Amino acid sequence: MNTATTKKSSIIRYVSAVAFVVAGILLVLYPLLRPFSDETSLQGAHAFASPLWLLAHLLAVVGFILTTLGLLGLSRVLQNTGVERLMSLALIMTWIGVGLILPYYGAEVFALNVIGQEVVRQQNLALMPLVNAIRFGPAVYVFAVGLLFLAIGPILAAIAIWRSGVVFKWSGIPFALGFALYLPQFFGDQPIRVLHGLLLTLGCIWLAVSLVRAQKSHEQKHLTGQVANQPIG
Repeated sequence: MNTATTKKSSIIRYVSAVAFVVAGILLVLYPLLRPFSDETSLQGAHAFASPLWLLAHLLAVVGFILTTLGLLGLSRVLQNTGVERLMSLALIMTWIGVGLILPYYGAEVFALNVIGQEVVRQQNLALMPLVNAIRFGPAVYVFAVGLLFLAIGPILAAIAIWRSGVVFKWSGIPFALGFALYLPQFFGDQPIRVLHGLLLTLGCIWLAVSLVRAQKSHEQKHLTGQVANQPIG
């Protein structure tokens, strides 16, 4: 492998690692910052109208996007390891999953925020039934399918990581588990959802650390090879 290719591989690994770390942090900040309350009450309307409602959900959106970017870099790292097709499938499934869930997050962020502001302004709960109409209308089926894809993609990525021998094989397991549990965690209260967010953070950061360590090992081997190939005398 020439120096230019090695440098490009190094950049991809480090960018992927940064994407995973930031994604992991954002995905735990989402349930930490999101206001939780009785969402049929005026208190719920205040939660929807809160700037924290917008911020928390937008952090999650960015976290999902960065996760796909991290996986894109990981797929490049796993080239020529015999798992390229599996990793490509994992990436495609994750892309589709994120693409299907983001419209739902858009409705959750902006539509509910507008409803909350109007309910607070009027001091009237008449608009609050619209919340469930938005959440559990046709969009919920698209969201559920998206979460299914988002569960399958990281599981396939974890299998590819395990088989590749390039990064620590256990590093994909918490990552896959966190995304597989994304749908069930919605039925929990805030502490459960924060714990789930921490699992995602662990999974993302472990992947990032494994990528960096693998890169350092790769660079050391490359340097050793260069030294060994130098003529003596």
